[in-house]
Formats: sequence, C-alpha cells, structure tokens
Amino acid sequence: MDFESLLRPKECGCGRTHTCPVERVVIRKGAISELGKLAEGYRCILLAADNNTYPVCGVAAERQLGGRLENLLVYETGGGVLIPNEEAVEKMRSLITENTDLIVGVGSGVIQDLCKYVSFISGLPYFIAATAPSMDGYASTVAAMIFNNVKVSYETHVPKVILGDVDVLKNAPMEMIVSGYGDILGKFSSLNDWKLSALVNGEYLCEYVYGMTREMLDKTKDLGEKLLARDEEAVRTLTEALVGVGIAMAFAGNSRPASGSEHHMSHFFEVLGIMNREPYFTHGVDVAYSALYIQKLREKLLKTDSPAQASEFNEAAWEKKIREIYGAAAEEVITLQKDAGTYQKDYIKIYREKWPEIKKVLSETPSAEEMSAYLSTVGMRIEDFEAEYGKEKLQNAVWYAKDLRNRYSVLWLHYALFFRE
Repeated sequence: MDFESLLRPKECGCGRTHTCPVERVVIRKGAISELGKLAEGYRCILLAADNNTYPVCGVAAERQLGGRLENLLVYETGGGVLIPNEEAVEKMRSLITENTDLIVGVGSGVIQDLCKYVSFISGLPYFIAATAPSMDGYASTVAAMIFNNVKVSYETHVPKVILGDVDVLKNAPMEMIVSGYGDILGKFSSLNDWKLSALVNGEYLCEYVYGMTREMLDKTKDLGEKLLARDEEAVRTLTEALVGVGIAMAFAGNSRPASGSEHHMSHFFEVLGIMNREPYFTHGVDVAYSALYIQKLREKLLKTDSPAQASEFNEAAWEKKIREIYGAAAEEVITLQKDAGTYQKDYIKIYREKWPEIKKVLSETPSAEEMSAYLSTVGMRIEDFEAEYGKEKLQNAVWYAKDLRNRYSVLWLHYALFFRE
C-alpha cells in the first residue's frame, strides 16, 4: 500500500479537507531496523512495552535507540492482561521528565492506547512499533481507556511514525492475528451503522472515507485461511488494512467509519468482564462475533413490514436495569445518556417516514450465513460466543450495550421496535 500518497491532504467532495498527521508508515520485513534513523532528531526517549512485547521487539527497539534512551518502562502483566487504567497511566507519567521529547511504544492495543493518551496529555509526540496485527487503532486519534471502570474513548492524536515489522507480526499469538481479522470483519457492521445514522439522523457521512474503509475490508475479508498459516503477505495486508482504517478514522475526525454497534457490544463484554472478573474474548474476536450476532438483528428488522408504536420509555425502570448491569459504572452510563437525550427523541416517526429507505440500508450487509462463513475460516463458531456469555448476558448486551456510547446504531432501532417491559 502506498501510504505516502494516502497520507497526503485531500480536498474532498464532502466539503472537508482530510488530513492525518502520521508522518511515516513502514510495514515490511525488518522494519524495526529503521527506528534509529526515524528517531534521530530526538535525544531523551521513553520506551514503553510490557513483559510480552519487550522480548519480541522491545530489545531490538532499545538497541536502535542506544544512548538516546532516557527511560525504559516494561509493564508486568502478571500472566493476565494489561488494562489502560489510571494506575497504568500514572506509571508512564512518572517516568516523563522535563527533558523527555519522545515516547516510543512497543506493543499493540493497550500499549498503543497508553502511549497515545499519555503523550497527548503530556504534549509529546510518540511512535508505535506494532507487535501484532490485532486492532485498527494504530493510526486513529482515539485512545480507548478504562477509567472509573468505564471504557471511555478520548480524542487524542496520532503517532508520528508507525512501524510494523512483518517478521514480528507474523509470529504474534494467533489469537491476536485472529482478533485483527475479526476487527476488520466488524467494518461490515460499522459502515452500515454509519449509513443508517446518516439516513435517520442526518449525520455527516463522507463517501470517500466510507469507500476507503470498504476497500480495506474487501482486501482482507477472504484471507482467513492464509492468516491461520501465518502467510507473510496476508499478515502484511491485514496490518496495512488495520492501519488504513485508522487513517480513515482520522480523515473522518472520529471513529465512526470503524466502530458501531459491534464495538458497543464488544465494550459491554470487556467492561463487565473487568468489573466482575469474568472471562471475555479479545477485542477483535468479540467485535466479529458481535457483528454476526447483530446481523441477525438486521435480518429480523428486514422482516418487519412497518414500525409499530414503541412502548413509552420508562426512565425509572431503565435506570434500575442500568445499575443492576453496570454496577459501579452505572452513574456514568446514566449521565451519558441523559446528556445525549437519545431516549427522548421521537424516532418512531422518523422510522415510519423512512422505512423503505431504512430497509434498503439494512439489506446492504452480508447475510448472517455469509458472516458465519468468514468467521469459520479462522475457526470461530457462533456457538462458542453463545456458550461463553450465555443467554442472559447476550440479551442484556442487545438491549443495553448501546448505552455505553453517545452514538446511534442499529441497536437503537432494534430497541425501539422490539423492547418491551
């Protein structure tokens, strides 16, 4: 992929000039060998990794930086997962001095989010050396943090440089490669939600960014079997698609091209998993399963001839259920939705007026059967998803995952037409 051309500012027919401040993207075999040269203008560098990523790429990064390395932070995960919470942020901030001029992260999702967030609030640039093609946030402006037990997306900034060494990426844990593939498959759902919101709410939608994201999806959707075989070209293509989708988010000014109802469900399982110490799948795996699960909701909606009158919103009952599900995080969820005012909007009137157009949009995604076939190429079975979370949690996700974000999706449409006390 020609990232140099892709990253040039574009005056678009949507009326905006699309820009992404990423300066360099290098995805190839041996890419980590370019870190020293790319960072030659910096003199006091903080290198951040965890005990999993440091041995596979952090050592090489440290060698490349040499005497310009000011501090090294290696998070200990204790055999579990690193959580981008207040404690992790403070550990990184404590190693930033008045001389620090660059943060270099070695890792994937959580390391990326931590470096992105801390560098932003500290007024510093950062680089990321990717260790797994596991998610689409490398080039995005969004940092997904977990503060006060709630997953919150912060608008921050993009890295100056993204390095993806295929020799490292192809040997990532297979669950992380599958996660990245799942994250890309989720774009079927997120793009449809974006188009649905543009129709229902008049939300801004850029055809160029939409098409760019769809192109990344189309290049990757059939690579499942090759990814399982750790095929170098397939891994490179997946990584390029994940970075490209991040650039699309930067062009759009938010995560809308790549994050919709499927991400809301994924966040639901992650937040509850962390709070209640319950198991949950990796982000991209949850995204892919959720996209398939939500596709079944779209097909249910497509069988509806016309929207019936929704039951009147019972705020007291809703608040009670939110507190029951989200526990310590409930007040933030309640405040978010009260401020958003989505429950107070008369959507049924809009649905009735635009129902044929809505059904046309809903029909544009691959069927549940087609989605299931994509997932099966990497060994994913919807039965495993249903067994992991159980009927009650899945039903709660369908009704209440939407409340974690101030973003319209098909989950709001489904709620309005089918939720009953």
